[in-house]
Amino acid sequence: MKPSTRTIAVILAAAFVLTAPLTTYAQRGGGRGGAPAAARIAAPIDLTGYWVSVITEDWKFRMVTPKKGVYETLTLNAEGRRIGDTWDPAKDEAAGEQCRSYGAANIMRVPGRLHITWENDNTLRIDTDSGTQTRLFRFGPASAAAPAGEPAWQGHSVAEWESAAGGGRGGGAQARAGNLKVVTTNLRPGYVRKNGAPYSKNTVVTEYLDLNTMPNGDQWMTVTTKVEDPTYFSRPYITTSDFKKLPDATGWNPAPCSAR
Repeated sequence: MKPSTRTIAVILAAAFVLTAPLTTYAQRGGGRGGAPAAARIAAPIDLTGYWVSVITEDWKFRMVTPKKGVYETLTLNAEGRRIGDTWDPAKDEAAGEQCRSYGAANIMRVPGRLHITWENDNTLRIDTDSGTQTRLFRFGPASAAAPAGEPAWQGHSVAEWESAAGGGRGGGAQARAGNLKVVTTNLRPGYVRKNGAPYSKNTVVTEYLDLNTMPNGDQWMTVTTKVEDPTYFSRPYITTSDFKKLPDATGWNPAPCSAR
């Protein structure tokens, strides 16, 4: 039987819906054969604005400073524990290293607020009121080059948008649409927990930022962080940190790093 005009129209419409996301991704620079678009233009989600941390994981380790030697949920090896057991906040203060627990491996776990903006078309900027830290997520091939300069608390971060047209997070799995992936290296040694649990200069921090909108319109950002350190960790340390979007800067309260 010859299909009706209406049937053909329905089939064509369904085909368009299925291919539209891939076409859009290609137009944004994600497809083959086209010049990459600026990261701000290509962004599948909007992370800009003010966010407040909502402590839903490891409350007792994040809202208060644990005692020396408390490494529950961490994946420190014997050497990491040995170094952690030497923690002395007074010594850090005297050395001007109060920001050891505010480095890229832990800053998203520190209670407080974030302000996310675009530094330029290919650099996403995150400012924290806790510790007054600034993170710069750089997009594009040039950003993947070996970082220059001295190691820093926030290191060198290379970012890319993940989408259904791109690769997954490992194991051949397809990436979920609307994710931001960030890999940070060139880190200054610091603490993955405020009580001196260490991470070394060899640490690589991989983060995935996901955006979710609730039925009532509230927006939530989940940051999944994987800390890999061959020096002080026996295996990757993985956490998730939640943030709720705020309407404005109310409550923004910059404060310096604290060693205690």
